[in-house]
Amino acid sequence: MKKIIKIFLLIILLLNFSVISFAQEEDPDEWNYIWLDEAIQESQTVAEPSILSRYVAVYDRNSGALLWGKNENTPVPMASTTKIMTAIVMMEQIGEERLNEEVTVSKEAAGTIGSRLGLHTGDKITYNDLLYGLMLCSGNDAAVEIAISTAGSVENFAELMNKKAEELGLENTHFVTPHGLDRDGHYTTALELAKITDYALKNPKIAKVVSTKQYTVTINGYPKTLSNTNELLGYLEGVNGVKTGYTSKAGRCLVTSVSRNEFDIITVVLGADTRKIRTQDSIKLIEYVYKEYEQIDIESLIQTEYENWCRINQRRITVYKGVKKRPEIYIEEGKYTTYPIKKNENIVIESTANTNFEAPLMAGTEVGKIIVKKGDTVIDEISIKTKETVERKGIFIYFIEIMQLIKIAI
Repeated sequence: MKKIIKIFLLIILLLNFSVISFAQEEDPDEWNYIWLDEAIQESQTVAEPSILSRYVAVYDRNSGALLWGKNENTPVPMASTTKIMTAIVMMEQIGEERLNEEVTVSKEAAGTIGSRLGLHTGDKITYNDLLYGLMLCSGNDAAVEIAISTAGSVENFAELMNKKAEELGLENTHFVTPHGLDRDGHYTTALELAKITDYALKNPKIAKVVSTKQYTVTINGYPKTLSNTNELLGYLEGVNGVKTGYTSKAGRCLVTSVSRNEFDIITVVLGADTRKIRTQDSIKLIEYVYKEYEQIDIESLIQTEYENWCRINQRRITVYKGVKKRPEIYIEEGKYTTYPIKKNENIVIESTANTNFEAPLMAGTEVGKIIVKKGDTVIDEISIKTKETVERKGIFIYFIEIMQLIKIAI
């Protein structure tokens, strides 16, 4: 009988271990970086990367353009990359002024499975150290404590996450948890996760945390050193974040931000079968983009075209029957300051003009347009408009003009 009980307990232990391991982030110190070097070398010789991960997006941060995609609009589980949104909501709920505020760890947070910061019920820790525990070692316990401390419960916090997703215009994203363990109704897309990440990195604190290789937190007054699970941080040129992830449903996931020569991109890889595939795919995509793409100064091209437009068309604008013949004009802001194109592509700038009007002419009337094309695809249209309203001439003005003509004739 005792033997049967021991076997039963062993089975339970193994089952619990397997559940926990399904969401356990790997230690970057255990990585074999040789095959990462191989991925870099391969990317330098192939024209188009061969990507095995199921859902992929490469996103240009300056323009918001999708540079490379694979099933990028398919809603799927995203594992611990969820914590990027958790960090956003936490920072917007408490603000930087409360980062050093200390909280007491709840029983619910302490009992969270998977990747852990190592919190126990009643522990004392600051929001700042919870944030590092969330993003560096991917602590699910840290995620739950952040949710409870800032919103009162995981459910309330998930509502805030979904509200933020709605504010960001995300149509295929929904959150149930702050940590990303597999739950029905918890999903995003590769492209929308890139947009979440772009927004997160605009917060200086989050950007600083995800770019940190090691950090020492304090729990109950005792130090604990954390290592970032992002194996590309400090290894691949320009990488400055962001987050790894893994669950049995989501597969291996990796979100990476890179900056080289003011060319900033985010790569999202979801649904990879192994961490090797996840990381190699990320490297291939990053190196491919920087090899094949360049940033074009769209703002300067538009300004040059606008100056040419003014030289040709501004004096041709005529407001018939108006108190003023030629109104002041201005050009609206374009969508982009820079735009990424492949090195064998061209940006074409065209313009249109409408110069004949009859008073009254309202301020904000379009008199022309600058059109920006990548090949045959229009990527932006910028209106040229009037600054002021031109009223229609009245009888009195016509009388004065007639009298002036008579005077000249005499």
